[in-house]
Amino acid sequence: MKYFDKLKDLKSLFLKKKNIFFLILIIILFSIDRISKIKVISGFNEHSYFINNFLNIDLIWNIGVGFGLFSTDNSLIYNFLSFFIFIVITSLFYIFIKSSNLDKLIYAIIIGGALGNFYDRLVFKGVPDFIDLHYNNFHWFTFNAADIFITIGVIIFIIRSFFLKN
Repeated sequence: MKYFDKLKDLKSLFLKKKNIFFLILIIILFSIDRISKIKVISGFNEHSYFINNFLNIDLIWNIGVGFGLFSTDNSLIYNFLSFFIFIVITSLFYIFIKSSNLDKLIYAIIIGGALGNFYDRLVFKGVPDFIDLHYNNFHWFTFNAADIFITIGVIIFIIRSFFLKN
């Protein structure tokens, strides 16, 4: 019974007025990611699109985590990683609820991106990455809009942690 009371308390904290702006931000970032991926997936015909000397659109399916780490065809490992990612996102939501407004912004940006990639893992069994930054023959890891949001959130988190006083 105490467990359900704690869930009710968490729900009331989550839906507080001060959290609504940040929840809307999460939804907007998730939507931007979904729209960009839908456009690329539906309009892609198996070859790279040259944009300029530094940018191509090149669809690849990432079945690992960030930067293709832990990519495997083993469904047990894939499902374990997916469950671990679910736990991380759930933990981030809990931290988000308990945080100050600046920290809520940081966590909202990270969560918005993480939910986008997690959705793809569940629906497509892989994450579509398509932004290919390069210079001559050097190519950075291919990534997507969700990865950009996660990276921005982590950079702000690092700056906040090391350079800004509480």
